[in-house]
Amino acid sequence: MNRTFTNKGEYTDHKWYVVDAAGIPLGRLAGQVAKVLRGKGKPNFQYNVDTGDFVVIINADKVVLTGNKADELIYWHTGWPGGLRNVSRGNLLENDPVKLVEKAVWGMTPKTKLGKALFKKLKVYAGSEHPHAAQNPEPLNVRKERN
Repeated sequence: MNRTFTNKGEYTDHKWYVVDAAGIPLGRLAGQVAKVLRGKGKPNFQYNVDTGDFVVIINADKVVLTGNKADELIYWHTGWPGGLRNVSRGNLLENDPVKLVEKAVWGMTPKTKLGKALFKKLKVYAGSEHPHAAQNPEPLNVRKERN
């Protein structure tokens, strides 16, 4: 009798990938990175197990915002009365590009304990240098155009 294989997480090998974000639209970058973090391209993918890989994003300050997205506002609330705050995406790209890329990838991951574990495997750097050379990250090709 055949049994269904259930991956408990011990059969996963987590690879390291490096992505150069220079010239890539932010949404495309975030979507493809979230897919790798989640492990959706692997044959042993399960929705409730962390089968994804580590991703290092470099040159986050050179990511591209297409259309009028640089003028769009990102809103959040501090939790205090009158605490509604906002910042434009273009302003965030100039001042803190790491936070902008992290926010985009976080928006495409599950908002659960698993999503938080996936998000810890994302490393974002504004420049072209990163301290993860010892992990021998492989380059990850991210498409710049539509599929």
